[in-house]
Formats: sequence, structure tokens, C-alpha cells
Amino acid sequence: MAGFENAIYQWQQGERRLRGAPAERARVLERVTAELVAELRRRLGGRFNSQELVDLYAASTSWCLQVAMAAAPEDPWAWDAGTVVDAAFGRYLREASDYAGGRRAIPQ
Repeated sequence: MAGFENAIYQWQQGERRLRGAPAERARVLERVTAELVAELRRRLGGRFNSQELVDLYAASTSWCLQVAMAAAPEDPWAWDAGTVVDAAFGRYLREASDYAGGRRAIPQ
């Protein structure tokens, strides 16, 4: 559970940083985040659980830099993993089969 708690905290902070981005950068940051979410969807497929997402995050997010660079090649400030990568994982978490608004739903 500690891995999940740590990851979700980081992801929430990324979403907070994204929401707080200056207006002139928000559009590009949102585009990069959306591309990362799309890549997460390709990597994890349709049905996944929160632990699978945590495991992917823990294993490596180095691939995210390539996605960010392709999405905004002229804007290296938009490649910040603490913002776009964490926000993308936080957004994609909402699609996990066992996610229930801020926590994992534990089957009875």
C-alpha cells in the first residue's frame, strides 16, 4: 500500500502543478499531458488496476521524456516530469478498475 500512497501523492502534486501553470504555458503542458495519457492507454490497454499503474511508474518513466519531446519539441520547459508525467499518471489513475475517488476499492 505504501507504493500506492507515495505514487498517488506525487501524481496529485503533478496535477496541482499543472493547474497552477502560467496561462501562457498551460495549453502546451495540457497537450504534453494528453499525449502521455494516450501512451499510458497504449501501454496498459483497456482494463487495468491501480497497482499495474503504480508498477509501471516505479519500473521506469524514462520513455515519457521521448513522448514529451515529440509533443512539444520547441518547448523543453514542457518536458518537466514532475508536472506532465505525474499529472498524466494521476489522470489515468481515474480509469483504473479498482480506483474509487482517491483510494483503491478493495473487493469484499
